[in-house]
Amino acid sequence: MDGATPAAPDFAGVTALMADYFDGLYHSDAARLGRVFHQQAVYACATEGRLTHLTMDAYLPLVAARQSPASRGEVRRDEVVSITFAGPVTALVQARCAIGPKHFTDFLSLVKLDGRWQIIAKTFHFDLTEA
Repeated sequence: MDGATPAAPDFAGVTALMADYFDGLYHSDAARLGRVFHQQAVYACATEGRLTHLTMDAYLPLVAARQSPASRGEVRRDEVVSITFAGPVTALVQARCAIGPKHFTDFLSLVKLDGRWQIIAKTFHFDLTEA
């Protein structure tokens, strides 16, 4: 070891990214989510018994086309459950949020490139609630 003190985990940076992530989902703001996700990020879910696998070129237009939870006056239900760092430029976030009747649990793999955090992979599960 060279005696250097390792950098403290960047909780503030990851928390700021998550605020933008939740705001982007709540407002169906594809431009904001486009800044939060790495251009080569993967979006995946197997909740419905088949693999849903999208690139950002496919995912972001879907976000832009949907009615936002904000426009429907939905109460925000989003939270960061945990943040785990594998090193100074790699983290995993477990988060929860809801859009309409769907309650999501997200596992977000993050990388820090050029001084900023981005989501490189989103794998999630959702449960439906009664109206």
